[in-house]
Amino acid sequence: MDAPDNSDQKLLVEAKLLLEPVTTEASGPACRVRGDTHPLRQVLREAGGVWNSIEQCWIFSGADPAALIATALRSNPDVLAAATSGASRKPHYHGHRQRLRQRFMEAGAPGLADYELLELILFQCIARIDVKPIAKELIATFGSLGGVIAADPARLGENNKLNRATIVHLKSLYALSQRVAHEEIAQKPVLGSWDKLISYLKTALAYEAREQFHILFLNTKNVLIADEVQQIGTVNHTPVYPREVIRRALELGATALILVHNHPSGDPTPSAADIEMTRQIAAAGEKLDITLHDHIIMSKNGHTSFRDIGHI
Repeated sequence: MDAPDNSDQKLLVEAKLLLEPVTTEASGPACRVRGDTHPLRQVLREAGGVWNSIEQCWIFSGADPAALIATALRSNPDVLAAATSGASRKPHYHGHRQRLRQRFMEAGAPGLADYELLELILFQCIARIDVKPIAKELIATFGSLGGVIAADPARLGENNKLNRATIVHLKSLYALSQRVAHEEIAQKPVLGSWDKLISYLKTALAYEAREQFHILFLNTKNVLIADEVQQIGTVNHTPVYPREVIRRALELGATALILVHNHPSGDPTPSAADIEMTRQIAAAGEKLDITLHDHIIMSKNGHTSFRDIGHI
């Protein structure tokens, strides 16, 4: 390959292309080409470049493709003129999308703010607009990233920037997070995986807008048989009937229970009604050798264990 002359280098600078030589064990010398390459994608392809979607750059084999790229640019003067004038450049948010994806691939989730992670999700469904304001608005509306993906579809639909596909995508991520968290406690003694249990319950319940009452049914080895929703109530009340709880435990062959419900208010402090209902279920279960291990109240601001505070 001929060494590039100064005119080649000036042309690459004019086109705002940055060349980064690299060496790989598999293929030897290569070069990354970065910059605002979208207007020049056809030219770079003709010059022998291959787009790397993971690294978000063009890859050329060989130590220095400057001469090849410069020749291709001179062969396409109209493309070069449009690119350098800005006429064919993508809107500013396209560069932002590329940079944000690159940061995520290099630093992972810890390197991004919550609204930036939400931007990455919205990129998949919303094209041709800047989604940063949408991401920030959603987090402000629902209080957190978890609150966004846990939100009721109807509430998400109140934002006119979110189409049906975007709402389905957000809700599928919520379902996926619940499924993964559940896998961490499935077929394992729950009492020996307490941190994972709390993580699962937080994922499943902490951001729900209405109060839900769940029962975890356990076998003689305290392995989870089932996690069932017993009742769904209003924002601050869920009716629960001890007789129905024990009847369902007998149907499943459960020998132990963990009661769980959420407080949408964010305060996991048990009410007098919570304490009395727990006492009644524990007493009913004791008559049939069904042990109540705990009652856990989940909220977005933490959780409370009845056993830890002496109510069981």
